[in-house]
Amino acid sequence: MRAKKYLGQHFLTDSAVLEQLQRVIAPNKQDVFVEIGPGLGALTTMILPHCQGLQAIEIDTDVLATLQYRCQHLGKLTILHQDALQVDFSTLWPDKPYYRLVGNLPYNISTPLIFQVLEAAHRIHDLHFMLQKEVTERMAAKPGSKTYGRLSVMVQYMAEVHELFDVNPTAFSPPPKVESAIVKLIPYQKKPVQAKNETHLAALVLQTFTQRRKMLRASLKAHYVEANLHKSPVDLTLRPEQLSVADFVALSDYLAAFS
Repeated sequence: MRAKKYLGQHFLTDSAVLEQLQRVIAPNKQDVFVEIGPGLGALTTMILPHCQGLQAIEIDTDVLATLQYRCQHLGKLTILHQDALQVDFSTLWPDKPYYRLVGNLPYNISTPLIFQVLEAAHRIHDLHFMLQKEVTERMAAKPGSKTYGRLSVMVQYMAEVHELFDVNPTAFSPPPKVESAIVKLIPYQKKPVQAKNETHLAALVLQTFTQRRKMLRASLKAHYVEANLHKSPVDLTLRPEQLSVADFVALSDYLAAFS
């Protein structure tokens, strides 16, 4: 089975990496899973016998028969033949209070897919993703670093981020041209800081990082002409990469009244 370049497919074939991934996921019979992009089922076949059930989201018609065949006697598998970017993740496993999410995410859609998945964070117990290492580093980045940005702020607002281990390109067929890594996200049941208006927070973070080289005062004054920016709870001579998640929440809470 040839991987399709336009789908960003790289099939994980290294048994040692798969076993390590199974150990950190640690499925048990009380768990139900959703897997994004199971492909030929390398990870699916390792999780399915140890859980209550698994829903696999797969867009590639050509792998479905192989996936079904390999899993037919291993457990309860439901294949959702869909584009993951079109899935409402809050509707999956509706009879369960939460589910666990795993996936080897296509690098070409990983960032928008992460944002989409996090909209259903209240339904998800934890997430284990294989991603381009650069993306996992951005997710875990701290304020002041070059990799700290919109993805860092919004993911860390919603969840704990744990970088687990790196994966060499040779673990895949075909090998990608980039390093990969496994990241674990644990959505907060109660966020350390809670924005009054999360839609406004997301828009503010997007707006400021679009002009990340500007001081906040310069990037905000055109959008909040009625706001008393000198009364901001955050120093507006800073640039966005210097603000913590708590700083962004405080700034959003103040500016939301003027938007």
